[in-house]
Amino acid sequence: MSVKLFVEGGGDSKELHSRCREAFRKLLEKAGFTGRMPRIVACGGRRTAYDDFCTALGIASASDYPLLLVDSESPVQGEPWPHLEARDRWPRPQGASDDQAQLMVVCMESWVLADRNALKRVFGQGLRVNALLPQQGLESHTKDDVQLSLTTATRNCGRDRCYMKGRRSFQVVSELDPTTLSRYLPHFRRLIDGLNQHL
Repeated sequence: MSVKLFVEGGGDSKELHSRCREAFRKLLEKAGFTGRMPRIVACGGRRTAYDDFCTALGIASASDYPLLLVDSESPVQGEPWPHLEARDRWPRPQGASDDQAQLMVVCMESWVLADRNALKRVFGQGLRVNALLPQQGLESHTKDDVQLSLTTATRNCGRDRCYMKGRRSFQVVSELDPTTLSRYLPHFRRLIDGLNQHL
């Protein structure tokens, strides 16, 4: 099976697209996918990721399995496709299975907050651990709370070392431990389970 993962992230820059692909590749290698890696497509914005996924699904052969991976933007009650339809008015494409919609709940920064050891390695002694949201229940927080937690916790790390979307965020993602993420983030576990089924 040929799996292609359409990921929200990377903005409009070729350099950031490359950094996004590299960060997700490193994370998935640590999750045990070395030698059977999905093709990672950094799509930039959420809508572009959905549109690219729908196009790939429409032309997929029997041996192709496209997957969509986007921020949920808000806590999720129930399954991903109904969430995306209710929140974004993205209908479930004809022929799409339940596990072809995967969510970072509530956003990629929730993944970052889950792994305190990775944060300490990247941000060093300036990291204010007590400003981070608790690891338990991370997927129940709002996106604003998650972003504020990371910004506040890294504020004293120096002008060029504090948390920022883009280059800095992908540096942290490449350091994350998938076992830790699976422990605290049910939707990350769901992603890994879905990939394991098709790779």
